[in-house]
Amino acid sequence: MAPQTAALSQVDPVWHRIREEAEAAVLSEPLMGGLIHAGILHHASFERALAYRISMKLASREMSEQILREILDEAYATDAFITSAARADLVAIFDRDPACHRLMQPLLFFKGYQAVQAYRLGHWLWMTGRKDLSYFVQMRVSELFGVDIHPAARIGKGIMIDHAHSIVVGETAVVGDNVSMLHSVTLGGTGKEDDDRHPKIADGVLIGAGAKVLGNITIGHCSRIAAGSVVLEAVPPMKTVAGVPARIVGESGCSQPSLTMDHLFNAIS
Repeated sequence: MAPQTAALSQVDPVWHRIREEAEAAVLSEPLMGGLIHAGILHHASFERALAYRISMKLASREMSEQILREILDEAYATDAFITSAARADLVAIFDRDPACHRLMQPLLFFKGYQAVQAYRLGHWLWMTGRKDLSYFVQMRVSELFGVDIHPAARIGKGIMIDHAHSIVVGETAVVGDNVSMLHSVTLGGTGKEDDDRHPKIADGVLIGAGAKVLGNITIGHCSRIAAGSVVLEAVPPMKTVAGVPARIVGESGCSQPSLTMDHLFNAIS
């Protein structure tokens, strides 16, 4: 473990709370003791617990848990952004998802959180030139979680993907910080062009279930995309769009829609 990571583990409030929740959960449900001990309480730090959980999920007969664990440990030791983003993602889910009552839940149980953290490994591999291995990670995330994020896509921190079924994020997509999206969202292209062809999602955007954002367009910060919309043109900051094709139907409703998770709006005629 890198010295900086070791120091952080000594004063890490997120990890301290996860361990407290895990200890209480074992007392409440002894039958979960083995899973919770293996996933949380046997580890000295958040990084080690996360590496264990993601490696266990991604492992297959083609790639062992031990090999994946070593790769994850290397990634976490050399790129501090990965685990700082993992903490921010964890807190984002706890703050925004009414079904999340403990910080340990996403780490152990939520496929949206686990899929994003596995993508972060794949992105690190892509950026360090290990593209075939990054494609393996992408394949496993798609097979396991129904989430297909190209490892070259750039995704910020504080990300919440609720339910996370059928999420697609294309190769040149960019997602900013503190973005929330629901299931069946696609950030895709519009044809066969082999260049910058996917959406750019700014900070604080809320994307409703089933929305499709297509092409190299920018979705302005703190905007909202209504469920089921098909967005083909750029969206200004702090607007709400809805429809097929989507059009502006009002303001964003608040300063931080991705945090409030408010999907309601007064449509205009």
